[in-house]
Amino acid sequence: MFAIFVTGGKQYKVAEGDVIFVEKLGLAEGEKVTFDKVLCVNGETLSVGTPYVEGATVVANVLKNGKSKKIDVIKYKAKKNEKKKIGHRQDYTKIQIEKIEG
Repeated sequence: MFAIFVTGGKQYKVAEGDVIFVEKLGLAEGEKVTFDKVLCVNGETLSVGTPYVEGATVVANVLKNGKSKKIDVIKYKAKKNEKKKIGHRQDYTKIQIEKIEG
């Protein structure tokens, strides 16, 4: 059984027991979160929503909050003696899928 749900402007295909990294949710470790924007559920039959499946939810447990690896962004303009280096670390929430309902 799998489901496709939306959070943080991205779509994730998950099954029960999967561990995934999503955009920061702002929840403490150990809390439960329920996603109700489910696009598709495949159990005994395939249910596709328009745009969401009625009554379908994905329940997950928050394992960890953190930041990903740093990326360096370099902007350079030729012949202008102009360059700029900045870095960015994206926040994430690590969750484990417990139950898919619907």
